[in-house]
Amino acid sequence: MSRKRLTDDGDELLARLGSLTAQAREHAQSQRSRVELAVALQRDMLPADMPEAPRYRLAARYAPACHGLNVGGDWYDAFTMPDGRIGLSIGDVQGHNIEAAAFMGQVRVGLRALASVTGEPGELLARTNDLLLSLGTDLFATCIFMRLDPATGVLESARAGHIPCVWATADGKSGIAAGEGGPPLGIQAGTAYPVTRYRLTTGGVFVLLTDGVVEGPSLEVDEGLDQVVRLAGVAAVAGMEAGALAAAVIKGADRVGHEDDAAVLVVGYDGADVQP
Repeated sequence: MSRKRLTDDGDELLARLGSLTAQAREHAQSQRSRVELAVALQRDMLPADMPEAPRYRLAARYAPACHGLNVGGDWYDAFTMPDGRIGLSIGDVQGHNIEAAAFMGQVRVGLRALASVTGEPGELLARTNDLLLSLGTDLFATCIFMRLDPATGVLESARAGHIPCVWATADGKSGIAAGEGGPPLGIQAGTAYPVTRYRLTTGGVFVLLTDGVVEGPSLEVDEGLDQVVRLAGVAAVAGMEAGALAAAVIKGADRVGHEDDAAVLVVGYDGADVQP
C-alpha cells in the first residue's frame, strides 16, 4: 500500500473521530441542558416557605441526585388548609427526566387543589389518583399525605406506594410509622387509601422522606430507614431544631452517594402537650 493511501486513510479516520467527538460533545451538552432545566423546574415548583403554627416547627430540604442524569420528580409540600389544619405531602414521580419533573408539578398542584374540597387524607389520595388517571399519562407517583391539627397534635396519614415516615419522641423512643398503604397514584382506578392516626407530643418529630434519602449504591432501603430512625431518636432527645434535623438527614444521604433525588420534610412540636 502506498504512503499516500495510508495518509489518506489516516486523514479520513481522524475526520470521522473528530465528527464523532463533536456529536458526543453536542449530545452531552444537550443532556446537561435538559438536566439543568429539570432541576430548575423542580426547585421552582417546591414551596418557598413553610406554614407557621404556634409551638410547631416545619422544615424541609431537597438535594438532586449525586450521580449521572437521574433528575426525577421528588417533591415536598406544606400548606394551611381552609379549616386551619396543615397539609403535608411528600412524594416521588416515576422517571428521571424533565417530563417527570413537570408531572411532579401536576401532582403537587392537584393535591393542593383537591385539599380545598376534601382534607381527609384517604379520600384526597383517592381523588388525586382518579385525576392522574384522567390525564392519560404513563407516569405514576408515590406519595404520603398528612393532615396536622395544631389544636390537638393529631396527624392523620395516608400512603400511596411510598416508603413510610419515621417518628421519634423526647423520651428516646423512635421507629418507622406503622400503617397500611395503597398502591401508587395513577395506576389503578377506584383505589382506597387507609388512614392512620398519630399524635405529636412535646419534643416529638415526624420525618417524611423519599427513597433517595435512604437508598444508595451500598445502602439498602431498610438499612437507610434504620439510620434515619436512630438519627431522629437522638435529635428528639437532644431537642434538635427541625431545620437542623432535616439538614442532618440530607447530609447522611449525600454521604452514601444517593443516585436518586432526595427530599425530607420534618414536623416537630416543641410546646406543652396538647389535649386530645
